[in-house]
Amino acid sequence: MPRTARPPKERDLDTETKILEAARRVFTRLGTSGARVQDIAAEARVNQALVHYYFGSKEALAERVFFEAAAGMMLAMRVVLDPSLTLEQLIERFVAAYIDTVRTTPFVPGYILAEVAQNPDRLDALMQRALGAVPGELGTMARERVAHLIATGVAAGTMRPITPRQLLVNVMALVGFPFVARPILSVLMSLEGASFDEFLDERRRELPAFILNALRP
Repeated sequence: MPRTARPPKERDLDTETKILEAARRVFTRLGTSGARVQDIAAEARVNQALVHYYFGSKEALAERVFFEAAAGMMLAMRVVLDPSLTLEQLIERFVAAYIDTVRTTPFVPGYILAEVAQNPDRLDALMQRALGAVPGELGTMARERVAHLIATGVAAGTMRPITPRQLLVNVMALVGFPFVARPILSVLMSLEGASFDEFLDERRRELPAFILNALRP
């Protein structure tokens, strides 16, 4: 009878990283409620006992994955709160920060959307941990900051009126869509691997000008 694999006596960082990366892929495909420990173990090609040994439970592993994902992505959001930036600089830096951050963890937007749909209460609590603040309060601060910049631009005659919510959602949608729709873009436009990276470099350069041109009076 074959012997059941036992957890190692000492933690192996390579194995821990492999399980964490596998969990990211599985949670992205199935969401945290639909994923099982055996799915993660199979993806990582390890015994289920190792998943429990390194992370304790599926819930603890899901929290670790989400916390790291949200913390990284929210670094881009904090750019919006910088009081020293003009609207042009804010848009340019947000686009660059978002693309540079999310391209290293492309599962993040789809993963967060899945969490919102399946477990909004958990999402809010974990985002508070990741951000160190209440998400709604940060959203209010961002809208107030953008509202001031819009009012300044409109008064100077350099931009047309637009509500802060519309501008923020427009920018987030334009910068986030390629990551959420990557499987579709891969089929329709052959954007995969190196070509997707080249596309992101191009979008990083082109998108700020596109947004700013749309704001002109």
